[in-house]
Formats: sequence, structure tokens, C-alpha cells
Amino acid sequence: MDIGAQEFVATRGTVGILGAGRVGTAIARLAVAAGYRVKIATSKPAADNALIIEIVTPGAEAADVPEAADSDLVVVAVPLHKYKSVSAESLAGKVVIDAMNYWSVTDGDIADFEADERSSSEVVAAHLAASRIVKSFNHIGYHEMEPDAAAPGTADRRALAVAGDDADAKERVAEFIDALGFDVVDAGDLAAGKAYEPGTDIFNGRLNSDELSTKLRGSLVTA
Repeated sequence: MDIGAQEFVATRGTVGILGAGRVGTAIARLAVAAGYRVKIATSKPAADNALIIEIVTPGAEAADVPEAADSDLVVVAVPLHKYKSVSAESLAGKVVIDAMNYWSVTDGDIADFEADERSSSEVVAAHLAASRIVKSFNHIGYHEMEPDAAAPGTADRRALAVAGDDADAKERVAEFIDALGFDVVDAGDLAAGKAYEPGTDIFNGRLNSDELSTKLRGSLVTA
């Protein structure tokens, strides 16, 4: 998708992004290009992030966490070892996209995930107990997001999976992902997100919707 050729008109709603790393800022640039108003927050005050946000994600706004959390959709893209620093209260009732992965190499061994057979998103959901969690964006590299984004109907368009226990939340996230440039495949409930965590074929692949659906069905057969 030619991001630079698109005119910025924030007409689709507001997206809050918690985390200004490579994943969060890549999603932010795509969301701005797609017409969303984007607010990015970190643990620092908004004023401390304003300049870097302006440079790295033109069109997005630096915000404090409560302001970013008060958006139509919220993407959590912080290093997973910091997930408990995300305010559960501020995200109560919100549709939250969990774009995080557990990487023991970089995060260190975290007992919450090492000693738990659940998907990492189920562990996160237990912390954000009043939020409507959808797992996605975790099986595409930040460096692939902008070059792989494509308009609907493009041949071999890349697909991303969504997993969650709230059908309406998944539908809203699917609309967001499609607007950003990807087909969407419903993987099932939040537990099904384990099928595209690090180390899986889906995590390591670049798949269109047919290929992703086949891989997800295969994971259900072998589970």
C-alpha cells in the first residue's frame, strides 16, 4: 500500500496505542493513512513524547495513557514483561487488541507465561479482566506491516488472524485490520490464539486468507 499517496483524513474513529516501539508505531502509521485519529501513549508524559511521535508517526498525536485508553479501539503493544503496568481500570469495557508476544530471549523467563499452559493473550486477559481482548498483529513483523499492506481485493493479500471471546469485539477489530490493508481470518476463541504464537508455522509464515485458514484448521486437528 502506498502510504505516502494517501491523504490524511481522520474519519474512521479513534485508535489508542499503548507503546511507541516498532510494532506500535508501524500500526499507528497504517492507521493514520487509513483515516483513523491515532493517539500514542507510553509511560512518559505526552509532552515528553510529542517530538518523536511527530517525527516517527506523522499525523498521530502524543497522548497520556488515560486519553489514549479512551479511544474506540486500543492496541497494547508494550514489551510483554510490562503487561501488568497497563492499567486494567483505564481499559475496562474497551476493545483491546493484544499485539504482544512472549519472548523469553528478550523478556527473560516470566513465570506468568512459563508456568501457564494458556495462550499469552489469555494471561493478559486475566489482568485486563474487564476488557474485550482480541489477539492479532502478533504474527507479522513490524517491518512487514507497511510493505505488505494492500487494498481489499488485491491478489494474494496477506491475512492476519483474530482470536477472542467477544464476537462483536472481533468484528470491530476485523474492520480495523481490513482498513489497514490485510484480510482477516477468525481463529476462534482467545485460547485459539496459541496457534499463531512464536514458534508456530503461522507465526513464521506470510499467508493469504486461504493459507491461513488451512493452517488454523490444521492446528485445531493436532491440538
